[in-house]
Amino acid sequence: MHEISIKAEELFRLGSFPITNSLVLAAVSLAVILLFVFLLRSRIVMIPRTLQSIFELICEQVLGIMDAVLGKRSTSEYYFPFIASMFFFLLVSNWLGLLPLVGSLEFHSKPLFRAPAADLNFTFALAIISVFATQILGVLALGIRRHASKYFTLKNPIFTFVGLLELVSEFAKIISFSFRLFGNVFAGEVLLIIIGFLVPYILPLPFLFLEVFVGFMQAFIFSMLTLVFIGMAVAEEPSH
Repeated sequence: MHEISIKAEELFRLGSFPITNSLVLAAVSLAVILLFVFLLRSRIVMIPRTLQSIFELICEQVLGIMDAVLGKRSTSEYYFPFIASMFFFLLVSNWLGLLPLVGSLEFHSKPLFRAPAADLNFTFALAIISVFATQILGVLALGIRRHASKYFTLKNPIFTFVGLLELVSEFAKIISFSFRLFGNVFAGEVLLIIIGFLVPYILPLPFLFLEVFVGFMQAFIFSMLTLVFIGMAVAEEPSH
């Protein structure tokens, strides 16, 4: 059984930049998504076939969920690429991290692949993207002055204090986002390693199916929270 390490293992360096096994699997996940997109794009027709119909159904369901949060289909369609990209990237990377070859292939006596979300650096970077993108979209939707008034206002001392709390909570989201995603994915990875080592054949299967569901739910929750915060950021009235 491989040594369980919270830190992603460094495989090699490109100059001074370290390439870790979690970064390698993140790149593989991105390549899989891009390959699927190009294949699907080349087969788009007016009368959809099976694969296109499934994908259109998924997109329609996602847009329906976004409509319930944002209120309008036009607004949902505007933010759909960002939310869908985040969801599918997390979903594919979480599921690829469950494949048997992730733990078996080695490079210089280190695992070649590691689930990206099992690396705190990955989840921290993704949380920063989510939070800062929310603020940027809020500025684009309302203007910098109206958006900043949600955090800085002199209407009365109570609103001033609440606005500052809202500003602090924006930075706290980065911590909560990153540790929530990292904790769930890393714990699942450790569970599968231990169960597979102790009882390597039949017993790991139920836990594997459970982790498939957990991988989906973590991608869904992260994307939905980002969507809700975007909805709050672009709302006309201050969120507090």
